[in-house]
Amino acid sequence: MGSGKSTVGELLAGLLGVGFRDTDADIVAAQGREIADIFVDEGEPYFRELERAAVRAALAEHTGVLALGGGAILDEGTRELLAGLPVAYLSMDVEEAVRRVGLNTARPLLAVNPRRSWRELMDARRHLYTEVARVVVATDDRTPDEVARAVLDALELKTVIPGDETPEPRQEKK
Repeated sequence: MGSGKSTVGELLAGLLGVGFRDTDADIVAAQGREIADIFVDEGEPYFRELERAAVRAALAEHTGVLALGGGAILDEGTRELLAGLPVAYLSMDVEEAVRRVGLNTARPLLAVNPRRSWRELMDARRHLYTEVARVVVATDDRTPDEVARAVLDALELKTVIPGDETPEPRQEKK
């Protein structure tokens, strides 16, 4: 939560010359309401079913950069689908989360004691993120552009030079 998945994903897609998709946005569009409202009205298990279906559909239909909701990794089937794919885990510490989102936004899993809740969520999920991630990229004190470029470098992906349809290896800055 708050790691910049959507922002970095869009930047990364642009650098790679591919499309971007966000499963949370897919759920919001399909349901016609915000995720926080789904949690309140229907509960977390219902949302997780929607999330599981959205991830499966996106992985089957989309060939570009895909951002998954922070809890998508809880599903074993989702982790199996991600195995072998170039997955990047965008990590950050609680102080960075506080700086970015204030931990007082409409995030249903952080409604009570946000700092403790965030730490508990991360303690429960971190090993799952690292299980499927090919790379871990710290986002602390980095701009979204810096994070996107770090993901490119870590995954050894090739960027698209504007006006050229052929991906080129990233050049090191000197």
